[in-house]
Amino acid sequence: MILNESYTLPNGVTIPKLGLGTWFIQDDQAAEAVRQAVSVGYRHIDTAQAYGNEAGIGAGVKSCGVPREEIFVTSKVAAEHKTYEAAAKSIDKSLVKMGLSYLDMMIIHSPQPWTEVNQSSNRYYQENRQVWKALEAALAAGKVRAIGVSNFLKEDIDSLWETAEIKPMVNQVLCHISNTPAALVSYCQSKGIVMEAYSPVAHGEALKNENIKAMAEKYGVSIPQLCIRYDLQLGMIVLPKTANPEHMRTNAEIDFTISDEDMNMLMNMEKIKDYGEYSRFPVFGGRK
Repeated sequence: MILNESYTLPNGVTIPKLGLGTWFIQDDQAAEAVRQAVSVGYRHIDTAQAYGNEAGIGAGVKSCGVPREEIFVTSKVAAEHKTYEAAAKSIDKSLVKMGLSYLDMMIIHSPQPWTEVNQSSNRYYQENRQVWKALEAALAAGKVRAIGVSNFLKEDIDSLWETAEIKPMVNQVLCHISNTPAALVSYCQSKGIVMEAYSPVAHGEALKNENIKAMAEKYGVSIPQLCIRYDLQLGMIVLPKTANPEHMRTNAEIDFTISDEDMNMLMNMEKIKDYGEYSRFPVFGGRK
């Protein structure tokens, strides 16, 4: 069962292959979402300072009935924090807000502030090196157990790699059928970086795609199940977002294998370019 499978990060910390994404789950609903996910069998919860639901996530972790050490909790340093001091303070604030003594992983949410994503050529190399030092210090202090990045391109990884005492352990990126950064995934994996996929169902747009639907029907599975299995077969951790307990359950029922031929077809399927009302978000190509 996929909920029992994990990867081992470079420092020996294990991280479950399937996690619960929580973007757009409101703070007052987050605790119950966590409790429901844990009852289904999830042991990996992903949030971020920018999601505004850290308090709810922390409350859910503390009240889920499973020992804290059995739950892998990730948060992200807000993209706007680009100094050592700002990043360090934000990590402490996240711990207080969540009511937890440590986080299992903290990652840099974006190499650029969101207001500059898709608009600026400034990749904030020097600033991200300072944020990374804050993450390294948090790791050394026992505030976090693992550290990584999100939305980092090859050049961002290379810049960080040059000066990092502890190399990035994960890179969380947008990855779904028809929109797969294959070269980036391969490059990061070649450096020992475990890749994570957010929005595996294209923020719901995959549900409207007739080609994806046809492939799901071929395997006798739902579209979300096909999408999640696709990312898993790329060797990625997958973080489908839902607050629906039934969806949590079915998202984990993916005991099937997509053939190599079909994987190639899905990877090269015509790209989903319109994310509907969510197209305005920088991660989907929009501008904040």
